Amino acid sequence: GAFHRGRALSLACTYFLGSAYEDVAALADPGRRTGTASAVLALVLASAATGAGPASAAGGEGADAPQGTVAYRPVAQFTTAGKPRDLLLHPDSKKLYVGSDDLPETAETNEAGLHVLDPADGRLRSSVGQAPGPTGTLGRRAVRQLVAPLPGDGALFVYPLRGIGTAKDGDAAAAGAWVPGAAVTDAAPGLTPSTVLVAQGSVLSEVDIATATVKRSVTLEGGEEFAVDAARGAVWFTDIGNRRLYRVDTATFQVAKTVGLPAGEGFGGFTEVDPETGAVWVGLDTSVVVHDATGKRLRTIEGADMPRAARFDTATHEAFVVWQDAGDTSQPGSDNNGTLTVHRTGDLQEIGKPVVLPGNHGQLGSAAVAVEPGGAVVFVSDPAGARITRLERSTSPTVTRSPADRSVTAGTAVSLTAQAEGTPQPTVAWQVSTDAGRTWRAVPGATSPTHTFTAAASDNGSRYRAEFTNDAGTARTEAATLTVTAADTTAGGGPSTGGTGDGSGTSGSTAGGTAGGSGGVVDTSAGGSADGGSAGGTGGGSGGSVGGTVGGSVGGTGTAPTGGALASTGATVASLAAGALVLTAGGWVLVRRTRPRKSA
Repeated sequence: GAFHRGRALSLACTYFLGSAYEDVAALADPGRRTGTASAVLALVLASAATGAGPASAAGGEGADAPQGTVAYRPVAQFTTAGKPRDLLLHPDSKKLYVGSDDLPETAETNEAGLHVLDPADGRLRSSVGQAPGPTGTLGRRAVRQLVAPLPGDGALFVYPLRGIGTAKDGDAAAAGAWVPGAAVTDAAPGLTPSTVLVAQGSVLSEVDIATATVKRSVTLEGGEEFAVDAARGAVWFTDIGNRRLYRVDTATFQVAKTVGLPAGEGFGGFTEVDPETGAVWVGLDTSVVVHDATGKRLRTIEGADMPRAARFDTATHEAFVVWQDAGDTSQPGSDNNGTLTVHRTGDLQEIGKPVVLPGNHGQLGSAAVAVEPGGAVVFVSDPAGARITRLERSTSPTVTRSPADRSVTAGTAVSLTAQAEGTPQPTVAWQVSTDAGRTWRAVPGATSPTHTFTAAASDNGSRYRAEFTNDAGTARTEAATLTVTAADTTAGGGPSTGGTGDGSGTSGSTAGGTAGGSGGVVDTSAGGSADGGSAGGTGGGSGGSVGGTVGGSVGGTGTAPTGGALASTGATVASLAAGALVLTAGGWVLVRRTRPRKSA
């Protein structure tokens, strides 16, 4: 508004005075003179006259959550894979693999096995229900744990009681072998492509996938589940009964360190390693205990339910934890609902609010979670509900541009622009306040990033802001103030003193004629004519104060147009411009008086 116009004129004065130095040099070298100063002055003054300042800083505020807040919302539920026990989103084929048990209530169909789903809509692509038993005989087998993806497509998995199987989409039956010894309680990718690590209670073994031959093993004091940190050569084995965590060195296959766990009731949920940092996350009772890669405890994340599954996304540096309700409504705090929480792996802080998972309790099995790289989509299994919930990531709007203050005359078209980013793309609605921001009301029909309207005198002092909304929240821009002045109906005059600036430098004062060399061209670009133009109208009532001093560069021929780009700026603008130009002209007089005469 007025501030930007004043600043523009100040810059014009500074530039024009500085350009006098260039003109001094041009006395010795007339070919150097280009008329740049007069051109820049006319453009700066024309910019000031429009009342449009630079775009405002982003600013803004979150209305119901901080800007950029992450949230997840359920968008679909899949019931096409029996009783889901584990999930794997294949990194190459992008298919969703589901390990399932049979549903007792569907006696006519046995849903146990490995199911392959389309992750977009849950459509069942294929099922692999047959796998070898201990004698090699094929039979219907449930799949309790998905261990790792196979190259290209397919999955490595565990099936009861000691089966290690492999299969891919479209296979009629799985390949598999049985590990000797006790039932397999946990499994993880092996130290080589051809092996898998398995826990059989407190025994940890490295097993050949094709033959189930045990290559080496170590017996621990207790425990039944573990996680592998291949990058750092470690296996972290959890002993819930003794509240200990053992670090097994993968080179020697011996215990290298023992770490104590907090005392508790004795319930274990999961053991997972963040592949990026090596941090060990252990679900215990109703908390998650996090240790760094050396075993130093970092933090305990408390919850109301039991932590049952966790996955990490190295692209977003986030951890996704599924908490299940105990499923016993007679117990205090039990409501049958689970939750999904998301945490930054750097500082372990929770991102956004927990997502409620209705009916997800642990009475019929532990939940599982799979995360699409980048965290845009998350899948959570619910064995009790025989379903898989697909959740999508939302980010509340972040304002990237707020509207700028404007000063205009009544009847002028005004455009205010605001921008914001978020996921999904937020909608926008403009609001106006006529009481200095104490109350706001919606502007009817104003639902575009740019709000254009014709300013009325009654709009003077009104404030405008844009409100952006999506599924994750609402954000509002900073408010822009509109200043509206009455339209100037007086006609702009020509030069009252000084001569005409016709572009030749022969009329008006010496300074006026010189600057006039480029006047006609600049006036045309500012929207006027070559012999007067919009800048010429600025002379208006001030006449030759502007037009005569600088001649054609501002006044053209000094004809008296009826308005001009600076007509609305008033006498203050004209006097400031005139002051700058008079100072410049004074410099010219001084230079000319001190110029040495040529010797005879």
